[in-house]
Amino acid sequence: MSVNQAPIIQNVSSVLIAGGKSRRMGRDKRFLKVAGQSIFERTLKVLRAIFAETIVVLAEPIAALDVCGCRVVYDVIPNAGSLGGLYTGLMASSQPRVFAVACDMPFLSSDVIRFILSFDVQADVVVAELSGRFQALHALYSRRCVPVLKEMAERKDMRIQNLFLNEDLRISILREREIATIDSGFCSFQNINTPEDLASAEGAMPG
Repeated sequence: MSVNQAPIIQNVSSVLIAGGKSRRMGRDKRFLKVAGQSIFERTLKVLRAIFAETIVVLAEPIAALDVCGCRVVYDVIPNAGSLGGLYTGLMASSQPRVFAVACDMPFLSSDVIRFILSFDVQADVVVAELSGRFQALHALYSRRCVPVLKEMAERKDMRIQNLFLNEDLRISILREREIATIDSGFCSFQNINTPEDLASAEGAMPG
């Protein structure tokens, strides 16, 4: 079955976390363009083609952002960064699990996302580990993570990766060799943090 023929996913929502401060970039990453299209638009387009429900999580309203009719919610826990965005997305979702992704990944792969969703349907978290680092903002989470995330935020532990240490949650880790069967260069996980990252992404686009 081709990607275009693959069914729309109904039992998992997607959450686009788009409220970052973009400190290293020096300007709002949501409006940076790769191949003439903003990386926010590129990311949202992929998610809308896969999921019946896509939720955009923002820190505050921003009129210039085109969310293409998707539901927008705002951080329930202020100043909690991506962890707060994930918590907010899980709380807003109509489904028991969400695929959460940052808004600065210009090469999202539908095949990789569907593989993550199918890898362990009983897991509370399905996350890839690449070069020793967990890809926390390109991962699947269940609503059972909500109280853990809330407790972490209350004690100012904002590293989503520390969620994966919780023994009460079922954590499934995808290794490089498993991801490489679908995305050999791990392009789907590439994000844009610096002007150099942006130049590299632009250079990687087909001419």
